[in-house]
This record gives sequence, C-alpha cells and structure tokens, in this order.
Amino acid sequence: MKTLSALTDPVYQPKKSLSSYDRFWLRIMNDKRDLPFIYLLTLIHLTVLPLAILLFTPLLHGWLWWAVAIPYFYLAQFYFKGRFGLMFHCLCHRKMFKPKYQQAAHNYITWILCPLFGHAPEGYFSHHMGMHHVENNNEHDDSSTMCYQRDSLQSFFAYFFNFIFTGVKDTFQYLTKRNRKKLARRLSVGEITYLIFCVLMCFVNLKATLVVFIIPLLFARFVMMLGNWTQHSFIDHTDPENLYTNSINCINTEYNRICWNDGYHIIHHLRPGLHYTEMPGEFLKRKDEFAARKAIVFDGIHYLHIFIYLMTKQYNKLADNLVNINNMFETREQAIRLMKERTRRIV
Repeated sequence: MKTLSALTDPVYQPKKSLSSYDRFWLRIMNDKRDLPFIYLLTLIHLTVLPLAILLFTPLLHGWLWWAVAIPYFYLAQFYFKGRFGLMFHCLCHRKMFKPKYQQAAHNYITWILCPLFGHAPEGYFSHHMGMHHVENNNEHDDSSTMCYQRDSLQSFFAYFFNFIFTGVKDTFQYLTKRNRKKLARRLSVGEITYLIFCVLMCFVNLKATLVVFIIPLLFARFVMMLGNWTQHSFIDHTDPENLYTNSINCINTEYNRICWNDGYHIIHHLRPGLHYTEMPGEFLKRKDEFAARKAIVFDGIHYLHIFIYLMTKQYNKLADNLVNINNMFETREQAIRLMKERTRRIV
C-alpha cells in the first residue's frame, strides 16, 4: 500500500502571456481555465474533421483509401477519443461559453463533433445529466453496476450487452417516468436521427460510414461501460448511496493529465460542477473524510489497469497501489478483504 504523497495531477497554472488567439476566444468564454478545450477543439478541426470528410469523397481509391482510413481511425478513436469525450463531459457540467453563444456552441459540438467519436447526439447528455448523476449508480440508474459481480468478466459482458440492447430504452423510460420530458425527447430525437443518418450514409459510402460513425459508436459504448464499471466497482453494500464508498479516485496518473482529472470520480460525484483543475485541492481538503469512510483511492494506476486487475482477480496488485490515507487500514490483508467485499454483487 502507499501513503498519500504530493499530487502531480493538473491544477490551474495561469499563462504568462495570452496570444491573440487566446484573447479572441476569451471574449466569448466564461472561464479562462477552459482554454485547453479550445486548443483541443482546434486540433480536432485541423485533423479529424477534414480527414473524416475526405474518406467520403471520391478522391481516394483502393489502398490509398485504407492508407488514410487506418491512421484516421487511430487518431480519432485512440488519440483524441478520451480527450474529447472527457472534455465533453466537463462541458455538460459547466457552460463553457457566454449565454449569447452557449446553445449554438453546445449544439454544434453535440450534433457535428460528437458523432465522430461515437456519441449519438443528445444521448450522453440525457443519460449522464438526467439519470446517472441523479441516481448515483443506485438501483434506478440503468447503468448501475450494483447487481453485478464486479470482478467477473462474465458479469461485465452481461452488463455491457444489457446496456447495448436496452440502455437507450431504459433511459427513455426513466426520463419519462420522472417527468423529464424535454430530456426524453432530446434522447429519442438524437438516437433516431443518428440511426437514420447512418443508414442513409451507408448508401453513400459504406466503408467510410463504418469507419467514421458505426464502429466508433460501438467502441465508445464499450469504453464508457468499461469506465463506468471500474469507477463503480467498489461499493459498500451496507450503504450503497454513500458517494465516498460507491466510487473511486485515481490520483497521480498521466490519464488525469490527458483526460481532465477524470480519475477523481468520488470528488466528481460529490461536487459535479467543480472545475477539473480544482479537484486535486478538493480531494486534499476532504482526505480525512475519505479515511473515515475507507474510500478507495489508487495512486499511479487508472481505470484500465483496475479493470484488468479485477478481471484477473489480482487484488495484490490493487493493494500495491491503494492509498492508505491516515493509516485507515491496519494491514494489507484487511484492505484486500474490504476490496473483495465491495466488489460483491448487491441484490
């Protein structure tokens, strides 16, 4: 186990000087701390978007099409996917632009850019904001991990396929029952429109539609379910609504630098609107509360490591990276017993 060391995850560092490009965007933005999002969106517009369009044109044939398609897929689905998806997650919780520009910018990102990374328009926002953060992985959350054995690969695939085939329907029914009709309408319009769009584009260019839209959709939903599974793998069955003990934190990882401190998942559920640069400081403020509740915090590993260790039942490796805040565990064996207890299926 590890002691709580100094945090290396990103916090806000003011720029010494602003470029004219920075000043242009700051005129319409709410928070200068969001300038890194502008840089990311700029790169996407210079690379992913034009290449996606190029794949649908008649300019490329045979091996030349594949010579562009393969690096495009890597760039969009491996290099930018996490960065974009977690940026969009931040934008769902905090409005990036001033009121005059916010709705147009949000619609553009939702309907034009999100599909390039496997997100059907309006689906993520409706599910995440309308249900997941309301229910916090409890029984009425249709992406809840509670009723699954969370160190079982068989259980994970049951969870994944259940979401793939019934997730949209369940979310729509939940939003309708809770009288969140606007979100239910946005969800259904986005999903149906995207389905029709993909079918039509198959007649335009089947290969390009598969590479640009359909495969990324399946890949994105797999990645999101893997992430949610890992974030909510350790749950105290005696108090499943406790936000400290139904999620985890991952600190001091390169993943946090790339994906906007997404590892601070307990902090995010405690304070969903908190800016990502404030999460490390908020964690340190609450470290005594983490210790009192024996909250699960890992140092130096991220969600994919944790998923692999769980599926292979390598609790010893999880224990190697577990942070023993304020010596909340007396022994390594006690920590492993608690982790195993918290991955147990909750009926």
